[in-house]
Amino acid sequence: MVSTTPTIAYGKHTDLQIAALGETGFKSDPVKRFDDFEKSGRLAGLHGVVALRGGRIVFERYFDGNDMTWGRPLGNVRFGPDTLHDIRSVTKSIVGLLYGIALEEGRVPALDEPIIEQFPEYSDLASDPQRRRLTIRHALTMTLAMEWNENAPYTDAANSEIAMEQAQDRYRFILDRPILAEPGRGWIYSGGAVALLGKIIEQGTDQSLPEFASEKLFSPLGIDTIEWIRGQDGKASAASGLRMAPRSLARIGQMILDGGRSDGRSVVPKSWLDQSFQPAAMVDIGWPGMHYGYLWYVGEEAITDRTGTYGERFIAAIGNGGQRLFVFPRFDFVLAIATGNYDSPDQWRAPAALLYEVFLPSLTAT
Repeated sequence: MVSTTPTIAYGKHTDLQIAALGETGFKSDPVKRFDDFEKSGRLAGLHGVVALRGGRIVFERYFDGNDMTWGRPLGNVRFGPDTLHDIRSVTKSIVGLLYGIALEEGRVPALDEPIIEQFPEYSDLASDPQRRRLTIRHALTMTLAMEWNENAPYTDAANSEIAMEQAQDRYRFILDRPILAEPGRGWIYSGGAVALLGKIIEQGTDQSLPEFASEKLFSPLGIDTIEWIRGQDGKASAASGLRMAPRSLARIGQMILDGGRSDGRSVVPKSWLDQSFQPAAMVDIGWPGMHYGYLWYVGEEAITDRTGTYGERFIAAIGNGGQRLFVFPRFDFVLAIATGNYDSPDQWRAPAALLYEVFLPSLTAT
């Protein structure tokens, strides 16, 4: 039912530099705090963590553990800097970057264009005036207001993403969902919305999603190896199919900190990043203090230091099992996390402990 693309290699690039001892930029050392949490079992399921400060690796750890890829057991894996890992729905955020690249090149429709017009093969659906109101922007912000349920486990056909993967025609399945409300006024998390965007990118670029991503995003960032899982219909999963190492994920975070640039060249237009990280969906997404931009979460964390308490803006990509990418622009800080707690109700615990109890206190200690 599931196949993967061959591992894609891109050529030689200088690796991320590891900061010298004493030059990490931390106000207090996170190592002891991390070790205490790890010994206590509060980081159960953690496979890898990479932290960057000022573009350099300031913390990196890996652990052996059981893993899987899209529900297929891999057994016990010895993780290291080059070991690939499912990033699940962090894939969505990367597709958001790809749409911005393709838009800048004039290869995909503008954001207020109707989605249904990009799928002329479904003329019967296009005759519905309600569906003609659904735009690219609605897909990017998860505000299509179409029926979609990803609350069930990702092993259950009651989960809409799984049902999409099992459908004879995934795009008709998505576009034919009932419309529940006024588009743009309610937030419904939807892998289907991202699948539509992935298809539009493929149509506009005349490349597969992995090919376009390799040429325009991964290779320019020096990301040497990835995999992109394909469904039973051979389509690369835009919703959750990417596998990459935490170092590679951290590179994407660093590119964001650098305004979309890497090695002196523009990779993602800065104007697109600026748009992507604004709270475009001014609706309740079920997470206090968090909003949603263009397939990225944006939030503000209350930080207290000797100057007082203030709001610290951050950007996040989040995936099932505890996959995380956090970017804190003012701290010049990136945190990439890979864990194996897929579908667990406690999957948030290890990433939350790492962010809030290990690294943020090290950045803000008085």
